[in-house]
Amino acid sequence: MVITKRAFIAATLVAASGAVRAQAYPAKSIRLIVPLAPGATADIVARIFAEELGKSLGQTVVVDNKTGAGGFIALKAVAQAPADGYTVGIGIMGQLAVGPVVPGSQIPLDIDKELVPIANLVGVPMALIVRMDAPFKTIPELVAYAKANPGKVSYASTGLGSTNQLAAEFLAAESGGLKMIHVPYRGGAPAIADVAAGNCDLFFANVSEIMGMVNGGKVRALALAATKPSPLAPDLPLLTKDIPALNINNWFGLVGPAALPADIKAALAKLFIEAIADPANKETLDKQGLEALGQGPEAFASYIQKDRERWAKVVKAGDIKAQ
Repeated sequence: MVITKRAFIAATLVAASGAVRAQAYPAKSIRLIVPLAPGATADIVARIFAEELGKSLGQTVVVDNKTGAGGFIALKAVAQAPADGYTVGIGIMGQLAVGPVVPGSQIPLDIDKELVPIANLVGVPMALIVRMDAPFKTIPELVAYAKANPGKVSYASTGLGSTNQLAAEFLAAESGGLKMIHVPYRGGAPAIADVAAGNCDLFFANVSEIMGMVNGGKVRALALAATKPSPLAPDLPLLTKDIPALNINNWFGLVGPAALPADIKAALAKLFIEAIADPANKETLDKQGLEALGQGPEAFASYIQKDRERWAKVVKAGDIKAQ
């Protein structure tokens, strides 16, 4: 193929303009949209990065909480924002990997066409908690009890098709097909409260959100769905020791509008990943039970697809449908 001199100059100018634009970015404050309310893990993640990037960039990073519709209202706002890198959002496992594979999910946008993955930031393992007087104190005891008493063990969730439900159904499937009763709630707080009150047997929650109740003797943590201990619960048994597949890392990534220029996407990924890699931030992440992931756009996109495949199998096996 012959490239004309005019075409070569045009291509060079486009590349040069992109490089200049990336170097000048960011020239003003960045809006970081969060799909959950203040205090939730996604909000904590956003505020950690907002503070660190604000210091390093000399530009304000404004956290904007937009709740509703399982967080999809926030993602829709990101998708509709100008594709200039000044409005991005936190995308979580439940929205990007679980929602799309659960039949009946009410998703007000085409995630793959309207959003672009920028970076996978951090993950937090899920802990399995049980009521204090539960007749099982280990995973093998839970499995044996549930097998001997089909339909007697109940598990809480934050709704049909939620990450909590899928985690419990994953446990059931990997344990040989346990028959447990699903009790959906309108959020994590009432679900945890009912486990603490003894009205429901167990619940999967982010370890960062439950250790206060555990340390206060309100609920008992049975195991951590991870391959290594969490700084928040270094002595908690690993669920993967008994059931290797039960490694459930609830991740939080950065997404932007689909038309985001490649150079700005790369600049954003670099900024956020460098913030994660800074040793000075490790203590901050550890205090929240967060594990740095630091995946760039391509790796993050691949990670999302692989997670969808995993959860699709769980959804099919459990015949799970959204509300």
